[in-house]
Amino acid sequence: MFSDIRGLNVWTYARMLTVVVLALCSIHSGYGQTCTEGFAYDRRARVCVDIDECRTVPDACRGDMQCVNQNGGYLCIPRGLYSQPTYPRGGEGGGGGGAGRSQATYPDTSLGFPEPDPYPLQPPPAPPVAPSYPVVSRSAPCLLGYTLAEDGTCHDMDECETDSHQCNPTQVCINTAGGYTCSCTEGYWLVGGQCQDIDECRYGYCQQLCANVPGSYSCSCNPGFLLNPDSRTCQDVDECEDNPCAHGCFNTYGSYMCSCEEGFELASDGTTCNDLDECGFSEFLCQHRCVNTPGSFQCHCPAGYYLYEDGRSCEDINECETGNNTCTTAQVCFNFQGGYTCLDLLKCDPPYVELSDNQCMCSAENPACRDRPFTILYRHMDLSSGRSVPADIFQMQATTRYPGAFYIFQIKGPGNEGREFYMRQTSNVSATLVLSRPIKGPRELVLDLEMVTVNNVINFRGSSIIRLTIYVSEHPY
Repeated sequence: MFSDIRGLNVWTYARMLTVVVLALCSIHSGYGQTCTEGFAYDRRARVCVDIDECRTVPDACRGDMQCVNQNGGYLCIPRGLYSQPTYPRGGEGGGGGGAGRSQATYPDTSLGFPEPDPYPLQPPPAPPVAPSYPVVSRSAPCLLGYTLAEDGTCHDMDECETDSHQCNPTQVCINTAGGYTCSCTEGYWLVGGQCQDIDECRYGYCQQLCANVPGSYSCSCNPGFLLNPDSRTCQDVDECEDNPCAHGCFNTYGSYMCSCEEGFELASDGTTCNDLDECGFSEFLCQHRCVNTPGSFQCHCPAGYYLYEDGRSCEDINECETGNNTCTTAQVCFNFQGGYTCLDLLKCDPPYVELSDNQCMCSAENPACRDRPFTILYRHMDLSSGRSVPADIFQMQATTRYPGAFYIFQIKGPGNEGREFYMRQTSNVSATLVLSRPIKGPRELVLDLEMVTVNNVINFRGSSIIRLTIYVSEHPY
């Protein structure tokens, strides 16, 4: 109730205490009696009895402070600054009313203290209540917490500087006018009379990483972030500004990603780029040959071909049309896949005579032409190497039809030793040359395709030949 008297003089305290005591001394009969703070109801005596807090309250006063019980309260006063007064034994002043008061010995007013006023609430017939507060020594002209200076004035006593405070070692003493307070420094709080460190990290003071230190805390950021000037929040670092990637860089929250240009792949270090060997992915990427280049590839074609506009296919160069050939004016240029050949003008071997620029004839009137083909027609064609089979590659038919005649088509002479070809008759007057086995080039084949005409009515048998020269290319395109 009264915990500090440094701001009041003794007589003022005496008046306040007397008024409080008189105000508390009100009794009402009955078992439902309630007493004010500082008193307990005695059912047997039916009165309010003062509680001695100095005995019932643990550590009511700390340090070198003396606990002095009061009616309805207690005081904490330095031990060397009070003397216990002696009162004549009289009636107890407490929660009960009508008790007699004993005469008390009060401080001498010659020290300059003001004369106390009479008790306004004291009934005239009742004697004064004996004060239970200590009487301050007459040798202390200044209030508690102050000291007498040489000029006779009272100056504040700095208990913190003179080390006369009662703060424990973990606390900080702060001097005040007429006293002091014990507090904890920033980063600590008072727990059980001791200053303990506050773990600021438990309260989310830092946005990312927090390290508690005695009396404070320290914030830090994860990799990829930078601590802001407020020392608490973090901002993303744009790592791409330092060009960490060999090709492209994409900043992300707290990190970054590297990308590579087309034709490259990201290396295991995550920053450099390695060239992709596109040619190793498939042998069909280019029709002829694939050449890897940094970030890409190129398709090459063999001699006699040019790279098509798709960049992968090879197309034959027609040297006969472009004029890029070595044929003379007396020769005929024949183009085939991947090359060309120069054909000499037709010369018919006797007994054949030239019928046209590509046909020789042996007259029936000439005895030497007996058992010989009536005509030999010269034809030329090209064939891709490894062409899939079976494949119809050439067709022949009779140009002249005789009543009662029928026709036989066959391959005559050398050129088909490997049986790569055969004739398939498609009608009475026509047949087709069929490729039955793949042929690898480069190769030049000459086939005599014979058409035999048989007429039993007139007992006639004759034949004509198409001498077919086949140029098989080196490549399958």
